[in-house]
Amino acid sequence: MSDTFGPDAIVVGAGLAGLVATYELVEAGRSVLVVEQENRNNLGGQAFWSLGGLFLVDSPEQRRVGIKDSKELALQDWLGSANFDDTDNDHWPRQWARAYVEFAATEKRDYLRRLGLKWMPFVGWAERGDGTASGHGNSVPRFHLTWGTGPEVVRVFAEPVLEAEKRGQVQFAFRHQVDELVVEGGSVVGVRGTVLAASAEARGVKSSRESAGEFDLHAGAVAVTSGGIGHNHDLIRKIWPTERLGPAPKYMITGVPAHVDGRMLGISEGAGAHLVNRDRLWAYTEGIHNWDSIWPDHGIRILPGPTSMWLDATGKRLPAPNFPGFDSLGTLKSILATGHDYSWFVLTQSVIEKEFALSGSEQNPDITGKDLKFLLRSRLAKGAPGPVEKFKEHGVDFVVSDNVADLVAGMNELGRDGAAVDPVALERMLVARDREIDNTFSKDLQLMAVNNARRSLTDKLIRVAKPHKFLDPDQGPLIAVRLNILTRKSLGGLETNLDAQVMRDDGSVFDGLYAAGEVAGFGGGGVHGYNALEGSFLGGCIFSGRTAGRAIARDLS
Repeated sequence: MSDTFGPDAIVVGAGLAGLVATYELVEAGRSVLVVEQENRNNLGGQAFWSLGGLFLVDSPEQRRVGIKDSKELALQDWLGSANFDDTDNDHWPRQWARAYVEFAATEKRDYLRRLGLKWMPFVGWAERGDGTASGHGNSVPRFHLTWGTGPEVVRVFAEPVLEAEKRGQVQFAFRHQVDELVVEGGSVVGVRGTVLAASAEARGVKSSRESAGEFDLHAGAVAVTSGGIGHNHDLIRKIWPTERLGPAPKYMITGVPAHVDGRMLGISEGAGAHLVNRDRLWAYTEGIHNWDSIWPDHGIRILPGPTSMWLDATGKRLPAPNFPGFDSLGTLKSILATGHDYSWFVLTQSVIEKEFALSGSEQNPDITGKDLKFLLRSRLAKGAPGPVEKFKEHGVDFVVSDNVADLVAGMNELGRDGAAVDPVALERMLVARDREIDNTFSKDLQLMAVNNARRSLTDKLIRVAKPHKFLDPDQGPLIAVRLNILTRKSLGGLETNLDAQVMRDDGSVFDGLYAAGEVAGFGGGGVHGYNALEGSFLGGCIFSGRTAGRAIARDLS
């Protein structure tokens, strides 16, 4: 970083939202200093590790496979999921929600395609909902998987920003940890903090917090884009909404690197920013320990199809509609109500081959590498995709057996807090389920959901296994997977108006301060409300980062 560089704006955080804001400022001819506590290897932040799913509405990809979507249906789904309160804390989130759905149904696809982003031809159906038309969930598939996954989403914004760095329009201050927002005359005019000791750690690996000096940097505006709280388990437990979701899990694994610590939330609030909806968060219920960890307590989420039987820690089937892929937070509440913080999938080899995907760019090398031949070999060959088979072979959460008794014995060895599964009860449950397979219809709600899913072309071809009997040896072996609570996203954050300007407690604009991405609840301080539709997190970073960059460029005029 040059001592003589005088930026128009400072962006705190080099994740996706920060890159998008910087890109927009560069496009407007502004100079930008990006301050980031990690090293250059971590450019793009958490987005790099993502699967790259994007929420689009009424897209050509949807129409090609016969999906009828509309802005009105998407807004119905969004508001039904968000369940916003009639309070001031949801004033701006509600407006951001309407603006984001409008963006997803109009400009978003063309905006990203102009930058070079492309999608897989099939559209995924995430968060299928709580079983009601007006409640939580996506009525139709909207999960557009980026060809190149998260790294490609990062690339299309990082490349023009790095070109601007070569021109001297952008500078990066890596290993600079912000400790304070500089406020003068009621306006934010800069940041102060600690220069951290140099680090050569690979992307995602935990780095040192050893001090190597201090810094004091000033600009006409500051945008906070520092991400969420997903690796700060103490803070997660402190804000955990016990009344709404049940007791905080005793044991959690972590879906984000160690630097996702939430520091800037408290720092911004201490400077006078209004922090809202802090008890709204997003944790997954299908977490498994990464057998090849990158960061501490590294967890991976299974992206399941709807067929696996979902049991609580004691072997009881979770109540409908807590089926795989339907209602993340609803299922989380049901699991925690049992007094345990884990659950089980029971399935067959046929199910794992067709229905198991793993979230994360590194778990999908064929799509991440944009290698079509590798994709066809890995996805169409017999057996599960390579990364899934490696987890089945090496993962501590997997039990594989040819019979129920041995399967349950393995499950009970992995049980926690005294929970145990009864092999007789589980076999009785599987026999009853299998009797329902003899017809194409059923009274079992999960099998009804499976049959409904297979009416979607994407699900039938590549996502949902053909209905079969779990106790049929030709479909085996039987597999049980211990599912842990996996931390991931913050749904609340710094309150912002529709120009991404941070608000004060009294409802006034905090002059000079902007926020985007997860630190702003992906916009407004909680654009998702109490629940989320998936494929909307990266898009929230893009939309809010774009808004912040354009607003700063305008306001500096």
